[in-house]
Amino acid sequence: MKVEPTSLAGVVVLTPKRFGDDRGFFSEVWNHRTLQEQGIDAAFVQDNHSLSRDVGVLRGLHCQTPPFAQDKLVRVARGRVDDVVVDIRKGSPSYGKWISVELSAENGAQIFVPKGCLHGFVTRVPDTEILYKCSNYYAPDHDVSIRWDDPGLGIDWGVAADQVILSDKDRNAMALGDFENPFVYED
Repeated sequence: MKVEPTSLAGVVVLTPKRFGDDRGFFSEVWNHRTLQEQGIDAAFVQDNHSLSRDVGVLRGLHCQTPPFAQDKLVRVARGRVDDVVVDIRKGSPSYGKWISVELSAENGAQIFVPKGCLHGFVTRVPDTEILYKCSNYYAPDHDVSIRWDDPGLGIDWGVAADQVILSDKDRNAMALGDFENPFVYED
């Protein structure tokens, strides 16, 4: 597995090897021992699958607060997204910074999102399917949505605001400055 660190502390892009022939390919997308050797010791307990039918569907920015904070391993099964991660861990060398990574069925790349980072994505092609593993169970009372267009973050989503398709949850999300942030960076 190819492992590429990003400019955000603890956020890495993982691209599994694909073994293919004229029938298609095989790829091992997750192996606890392999990730542990890379310093990722997440024990995943939940798999999620989401379908976004249209181009410009934007989901995010989301996280869960302790004691239900989650590490995530995100990949695209069909289609293509620009995946965005924002570090909101107090004391982190990359606090308040964001990255955007293209994830697609074609490139097979995955992104590891540690606890204390916000996560979101915008679809680039119709009928995009996202698969992601979580290290903790979904807890609605600990679910947080931060505005995708928070001016304090200045994220370039590569799509015009009037072209974005949002859920009510994301349309009504709070600004990061209004969030009582419990996350602290642990080296």
